[in-house]
Amino acid sequence: MSRNMHAKVAGITARHDRPKAPSPAFITLEGIDGCGKSTQARLLAATLEHAGYEVELLREPGGAAISEKIRQLLLDPANAEMSATCELMLYEAARAQLVHQLIVPALQTGRVVVCDRFYDSTTSYQSFGSGIDRATVDTANGLAVGAIRPLITIVCDIAPDLAAERMPGRARDRMEAKGAAFQQRAAEGFRAIAAEEPERVRLIDASEDVAHVLLRSVAELIAVGFQITDTDAHVAFTAAYA
Repeated sequence: MSRNMHAKVAGITARHDRPKAPSPAFITLEGIDGCGKSTQARLLAATLEHAGYEVELLREPGGAAISEKIRQLLLDPANAEMSATCELMLYEAARAQLVHQLIVPALQTGRVVVCDRFYDSTTSYQSFGSGIDRATVDTANGLAVGAIRPLITIVCDIAPDLAAERMPGRARDRMEAKGAAFQQRAAEGFRAIAAEEPERVRLIDASEDVAHVLLRSVAELIAVGFQITDTDAHVAFTAAYA
């Protein structure tokens, strides 16, 4: 797996030819820092690949080379003076490039895209967390993504204090260093989005163990038309933790 997560999933042998995917075959994982979404993104990508899908695993901010450079600016603790508006615009610039360079081409060629964060993170962090007007953030998100929307978004829901306990001794990036109150507002943002868009956004209790969360996520993907099984998830989990 490449460091920037623009990668095919390695080490998983597909069990059969590529099955039919629902459209758009675009899955996003969301949640506050420490919720476990990056782990779930990797495991879901591996599950899908074992089921026979061709998978593109991406992350935000990042993925494309230009977007990775923007990521460095956004997360560098030395940039503590960055304004909320500057932060918003940088996230949208990184996202616009990712959509143009990687997401759209992947979807057009029949690949399943699994993305660790997308525009719901911007709504939760920059609007609910930093206080930028929701309509402004929605407009900025729309400019960055155009007509691209996830088929399903899985929010790994967890209390900020428990999420913080999962990151002991880890060097905090600029966003992670914003503190517990900020993370709480962001968590409330994700829950609000889930309430607004229940057909797209599925809230999963991420306080459970990794395997349980994976099976819950797999059930949600099956519900929207992905041809995967718990056995595919078991193979992916075993390969990751062997």
